Amino acid sequence: MTEELGLGFEEAARVEMPEARARLGASNKTCLALVCCLLSFSILAGLSTFLMLGQLRAPGKDCVLRAITEEKSEPSPQPVYTPSRAKPRAHLTILKQTPVPHLKNQFPALHWEHELGLAFTKNRMNYTNKFLVIPESGDYFIYSQITFRGLKSRCGDTSQGRQPNRPESIIVVITKVTDNYPEPAHLLTGTKSVCEISSNWFQPLYLGAMFSLEEGDRLMVNVSDISLVDYTKEDKTFFGAFLL
Repeated sequence: MTEELGLGFEEAARVEMPEARARLGASNKTCLALVCCLLSFSILAGLSTFLMLGQLRAPGKDCVLRAITEEKSEPSPQPVYTPSRAKPRAHLTILKQTPVPHLKNQFPALHWEHELGLAFTKNRMNYTNKFLVIPESGDYFIYSQITFRGLKSRCGDTSQGRQPNRPESIIVVITKVTDNYPEPAHLLTGTKSVCEISSNWFQPLYLGAMFSLEEGDRLMVNVSDISLVDYTKEDKTFFGAFLL
């Protein structure tokens, strides 16, 4: 009876031992796979951390490179000029002149149209009594074109007792008058010889330059012979100034 029981236990042990070994092998494989997964995760985490640290250490280089690239690829915007205020300016056109006698040491002054046609005065610039009045101190560009015309004859020809019907030259002067100085100041002067032989003649004289003017300064245009000024068209004879 005892021997039978012993044989029973031995047979049972023989049957159970392979199954236990199989379960132990499966458990070992599971542990090994788990360990491999943990190691892979640690390696990947380490690589990710290393790459992130590398990017954080040198952000300036990327910014500088990006800034240089953008600067080269995109042109800088051009500044747009916008005037901060309306500046004084005027453009006067010629009117028919009435001959006047010469003043002492001064040619006769022209008078002008300041409202009609192409003529205007804006932003406190004022025209009065042949004068263009400066409303504020600053640098102004002053300009004028005077066109002369007349009948031709040889300069100095006094044959048959007649006087020459034209001068040897024509002269234009832009003059400044100021209360701070007793005498008028000549700002611009133009001279042109007209000694030519022809049936008739015309000659424009243009003057223009920048000047520093004071508030209250008055500008006028003087000519050597007012009777020779062409007043037929407003684009032939004009006078103006504007603040720069």
